[in-house]
Amino acid sequence: MSIRTLISGGLVVTAADELHADVLIEDGRVAALAAHGSAAAGSWTADRTIDASGKYVIPGGVDAHTHMELPFGGTAASDTFETGTRAAAWGGTTTIVDFAVQSVGHALREGLDTWYDKADGNCSVDYAFHMILSDVNEGTLKEMDLLIGEGVTSFKLFMAYPGVFYSDDGQILRAMQRASGNGGLIMMHAENGIAIDVLVEQALARGETDPRHHGEVRKVLLEAEATHRAIQLARVAGSPLYVVHVSAEEAVAELAAARDKGLPVFGETCPQYLFLSTDNLEEPDFQGAKYVCSTPLRPREHQAALWRGLRTNDLQVVSTDHCPFCFRGQKELGRGDFSKIPNGLPGVENRMDLLHQAVLDGHISRRRWIEIACATPARMFGLYPQKGTIAPGSDADIVLYDPHAEQVISAETHHMNVDYSAYEGKRITGRVDTVLSRGELVIDRREYIGRAGHGVFVPRSTCQYL
Repeated sequence: MSIRTLISGGLVVTAADELHADVLIEDGRVAALAAHGSAAAGSWTADRTIDASGKYVIPGGVDAHTHMELPFGGTAASDTFETGTRAAAWGGTTTIVDFAVQSVGHALREGLDTWYDKADGNCSVDYAFHMILSDVNEGTLKEMDLLIGEGVTSFKLFMAYPGVFYSDDGQILRAMQRASGNGGLIMMHAENGIAIDVLVEQALARGETDPRHHGEVRKVLLEAEATHRAIQLARVAGSPLYVVHVSAEEAVAELAAARDKGLPVFGETCPQYLFLSTDNLEEPDFQGAKYVCSTPLRPREHQAALWRGLRTNDLQVVSTDHCPFCFRGQKELGRGDFSKIPNGLPGVENRMDLLHQAVLDGHISRRRWIEIACATPARMFGLYPQKGTIAPGSDADIVLYDPHAEQVISAETHHMNVDYSAYEGKRITGRVDTVLSRGELVIDRREYIGRAGHGVFVPRSTCQYL
């Protein structure tokens, strides 16, 4: 039997509006909103009332870029779907879109089914999948159409990682041409991996083995060049393009120029590029390995361009690229050779809090916070208005957020299954208090009461910006 829930007394913040309103939830969905103290709200009856006085009532976050249990470099990401979605809930994220991986020589279906098996029955919050295309051929191009039919509507290709995920320009063009006809969205890891491998080889030959050299060889210009090339290939194919984890001012400029031409080109950045820098990669005693990810952290001066891109809508989404590897036993695989450090950072629990801090710091507005973290990722990947907003008929994925609570981010208190925090010791204001997923309490006043298996697979429609 469904519990009828009333959230009363809070400030409802969506991408479109801010209003002091009560929210009525029934059968796992938002049934109605009405101004607090109004006759309509006063007439409602509920089995459970949640007092949101002094708090924001916001949509659950949509993290459109995570890698739970991803095999990489002889190891695997340390968060499982169980631990990772629990941590997501603690951070106010109620939907993740993870990446299923096709192995070279195998069908897309095989890779997707492997990810279904990993996630099924293990998630605390809802999930969906993108598909990584590692082997573009006639068979996999046809499979793209079938996957779109079951709600997997976006496909990631890599210009990086030769011999692992890399696709050449011809393969990328073929996938884009297919997407232009079937409505799929091509996601691109835009770095010139062939050139980067040359620079890696040369750096190691010079004895440059420390983590800081990871950032030095993956040059800004090789991100910008690949971003430019991906945009031109998409123009030739007549395909939309979504560039993941944009980290550099020059890459933002390529996206802005394309968007100024009216092209369907979109960009995502991540908290690590907004809050961390090459200073972290240079930390002594191999501590810099904690911050090895690709695209890499950039010098601090790039941050201003990323924030500007988020304000001007040349960047539309902030996702985490959550792909954690423990420092001990995993990041340490690269001692003496930075190219062997597993690439990835933990962050699924920190995104909503860090972006709220950005509101307080004056980088973005409160509504823009919700837009880039909830509404736009939901629209971009065909989940809106089921996810990403608080409106009648939407899933009751709702977060009560305390904008005044102070916290210090630390591995000692986070819930991600990793032995360090990328933001260790950072003081921020704002904290998740209570989380509902489809009307069920997952976090209740800072206590986890969710369960593995509550989260379900959510099929997606195609990109709603096209």
